[in-house]
Amino acid sequence: MARTVRPKKNLGQHFLTDLTVAQRIADTVDACPTLPILEVGPGMGVLTQYLTQKGREVRVVEIDRESVAYLREHFPLLSEDILGEDFLRMDLDRVFAGRPFVLTGNYPYDISSQIFFKMLDNRCLIPCCTGMIQHEVAQRIASAPGCKAYGILSVMIQTWYDVEYLFTVDETVFNPPPKVKSAVIRMMRNSRTHLGCDEALFRRVVKAVFNQRRKMLRVSLRQIFSSTPASPEFYAQAVMTRRPEELSVSEFINLTHLVSEELERLKNLL
Repeated sequence: MARTVRPKKNLGQHFLTDLTVAQRIADTVDACPTLPILEVGPGMGVLTQYLTQKGREVRVVEIDRESVAYLREHFPLLSEDILGEDFLRMDLDRVFAGRPFVLTGNYPYDISSQIFFKMLDNRCLIPCCTGMIQHEVAQRIASAPGCKAYGILSVMIQTWYDVEYLFTVDETVFNPPPKVKSAVIRMMRNSRTHLGCDEALFRRVVKAVFNQRRKMLRVSLRQIFSSTPASPEFYAQAVMTRRPEELSVSEFINLTHLVSEELERLKNLL
């Protein structure tokens, strides 16, 4: 059995060594006190040890076989709940038999955005998500309209979750130390149950305009209408002189309605 685990660069492993920070991260799940907990990337269990003290069902998912061996040795009571899988490929419906759960972890930096997009796809199962990520990514997720960090990730997550930036974590509390600071955030499902517009088109609009974030909407939206150009009247609307970082989630929903109506109009002309 593994006595210790060697951090692997290809898995983006930076093991947290500060127990005080680990306890603080574990306490972020208290916002949803009755739900079971799924921890992503437990490594050697520095966070796991505090999560198991919460008096709740806890499962951990870990892709690194060396870490799985270590966890089975050091957390024998958790043995049946140690899932040696890739979180990004998991069917989250089967983790707790379709019951909602809290998602948490010291997330690998290189896949944190992918983890959160999977969270969005499974938002009915995940009313609360907490954990530690790269400081820059945390800033993007929590950023408000008008800020430089506000972008695709901000809009997509804030559409469905209320975001709290909780605290910053220094590089020195990891082995090996990352080259950047980290941050702990909490995301709680908001009251929005549907957009009132086509969700796929909403995502397409958000990505299209932020891919040309310095340009006005009347320029960046043209790629949506590449096959059949939109009308001059469409581009003459007041919102078209704005830039994407200025728009709130609600305004992006309204913008998607405008785009949808124009696409429908063009379709009827064919």
